[in-house]
Amino acid sequence: MNKLFTLLTAVLVLASCQTEKKHFENIVTIDITHFWEAYDKITSTQDPILQYKYLDSLYLQRGTEGLNAIRQVRNYTPEDYIRVINAYPKFWTSIRENTLKIDQFSSELQDGIEKFREIYPELKPAKIYFTIGAFRTGGTTLDSLVLIGSELALTDKSSVSKEFPEEEREDRRTFFDSNPIDNLVLLNIHEYVHTQQKPMVHNMLSLAIYEGVAEFVSVKAMGVPSAAPAIEFGKKNADVVREKFEKEMFYPNNRFKWLWDRGSSNEFGVRDLAYYIGYQMAENHYEKSENKKEAIKKLIELDFNNESEIEEFVESTGFFSSSLEELYQKFDNKRPSVIGIKQFKNNSNNVSPKINQITVEFSEPLNGINTGLDVGPLGKDYLPKISPNNRVFSEDNKSWTINVELEPNKHYQIQLENNFRTNDWIPLKPYLIEFKTGNE
Repeated sequence: MNKLFTLLTAVLVLASCQTEKKHFENIVTIDITHFWEAYDKITSTQDPILQYKYLDSLYLQRGTEGLNAIRQVRNYTPEDYIRVINAYPKFWTSIRENTLKIDQFSSELQDGIEKFREIYPELKPAKIYFTIGAFRTGGTTLDSLVLIGSELALTDKSSVSKEFPEEEREDRRTFFDSNPIDNLVLLNIHEYVHTQQKPMVHNMLSLAIYEGVAEFVSVKAMGVPSAAPAIEFGKKNADVVREKFEKEMFYPNNRFKWLWDRGSSNEFGVRDLAYYIGYQMAENHYEKSENKKEAIKKLIELDFNNESEIEEFVESTGFFSSSLEELYQKFDNKRPSVIGIKQFKNNSNNVSPKINQITVEFSEPLNGINTGLDVGPLGKDYLPKISPNNRVFSEDNKSWTINVELEPNKHYQIQLENNFRTNDWIPLKPYLIEFKTGNE
């Protein structure tokens, strides 16, 4: 009997170990161990050749699928790693202990995933990789991979900020003082949500929904408040934030004011305020829905390539002050436009090929900095030779001149893009310059 009991105990222990190993197999932390092995060798020498050799052989070549993915997504180069390792020795020392205890979070992370599964039973498998990067993300995704930048995600109040460039230092200090490591599980579930979503479309409204949904769903899964300062600020200042977003969501190339910045790029001084916009829409949708699981499913499975579906979702949330169509019309009515061409009338059929300049005139002054040219619908064969030099705004910024080389009996097109903008970042209405030249 004793032998049988011992055998059964051994079998149970073995089964338990195997179960535990399987339980955490989707959480991979070995890149952190490899980083510190490389770090110790890199910092033991001043020889740059040896430093790159150690980085490559001890970290990059041994990298997991997750390390390779985060390097791809954030364009991390060997030069980036060597630069930050040499520049911030006190910082690296201050976070080393936090990063090396990452395995202690595995159970909490797995519990978080299971809580997510409870509210979204359709959950597809994904892997979480803890890597160390060069300060371009605390967390991102690629397909079914959650990619954590541990050099940011595992910081806390004890992390040293004084070595960073002056223009970054205050923002780094604020971020470290928020104790990101305390919100590690919530961050991971946020990123895990992204692995379940359909691909995002790169316009401001879709990006806001994409990020806001991930934040809202992670909060509902974990049953804790959001750790993102943008959510609290947005709720306390809902009207002014919404009003500002309504004016700017159609602006091109304006993402830095609303997403993934350090907070100093907008008048509110709070980063990632687009998270609040999407979060509030998601919350409105959830609260209005009788079937909460179906509401979560709808949020996660929104198709960002289906414009009508996104528009219908937005309208159903009642978040904006008027319809998207009305908001776009207000935006479009404020846009500057091209009112004419100085040298000839647009769409002329007998323009002199001796003309060597084209000057476009605007309805109001632009900022005198941003410009944008492209080929027209007929393609590059219809674009005249344009000098890369001497593209100048007038003194009052109400016109812009380019130097061109024209040939006789040719059909030309030049597309002015909406990268032209006013001092308030309102973009120019796109304008197609089209004309034909006559004989000599």
